[in-house]
Amino acid sequence: MNFEAVKSIYLFEMARTRRTLLQSVVSPVISTSLYFIVFGTAIGSRIQEVGGVSYGAFITPGLIMLTLLTQCIGNGSFGIYFPKFTGTVYEILSAPVSMIEILLGYVGAAATKGLMIGTIILITASFFVDVSIAHPGMMVLFFVLTAVSFSLFGFIIGIWATNFEQLNLIPMLVVPPLTFLGGSFYSIDMLPPFWQTVSHFNPVLYLISGFRWSFYEIADVNPVISLMMIALFLSACLAVVGWIFHTGYKLRN
Repeated sequence: MNFEAVKSIYLFEMARTRRTLLQSVVSPVISTSLYFIVFGTAIGSRIQEVGGVSYGAFITPGLIMLTLLTQCIGNGSFGIYFPKFTGTVYEILSAPVSMIEILLGYVGAAATKGLMIGTIILITASFFVDVSIAHPGMMVLFFVLTAVSFSLFGFIIGIWATNFEQLNLIPMLVVPPLTFLGGSFYSIDMLPPFWQTVSHFNPVLYLISGFRWSFYEIADVNPVISLMMIALFLSACLAVVGWIFHTGYKLRN
């Protein structure tokens, strides 16, 4: 394992965050603060508690997940797409660096950025509501697994995309609706039976439910099932990335 190569790619990607600090850090914090102000005031005044937890505290894990998914997919996809767009990816592919080392550098940086922003959002939330973490170990496990899984997913999108429209298609048009409909701002127990059944086909529900359980021990889905779903998604992403590296799909042509 060429750790210097991994370190170089990783630090280069992390440096991009420092150059775009306003977009990378300040914008998500402002957006999340507005969610707390708008939803906490408008809806929180009508829904005092959900599952014995104040509404503002209840939506905190969902807001963190919304930001985490968006940031990890965006950073993971742009990190590999931009070298493709500029042609510098061929310099990396021709260097004595294995595909695994390339993957660790790009995905590691994307996951780190997502975790940093998610942590900042958690700290920001503590200024608006009382946040308690019942199971810190499980919270970190859900946090890290989700960040790595969706950074891998973003990496796949970045390789697949042939233009900026395709690059933003899934992060902008698919992920936010799934997150909003995945129980970010409500418990699916509030829905009619038919829509509760439909909600169980939304993969994001399992992420938010398991993550919320680690905070307040309330969940729409068994947390063990949530972990299994994350592990399944991670395995699927690894399988796709393995196939891409094996065939050179959109990398060597």
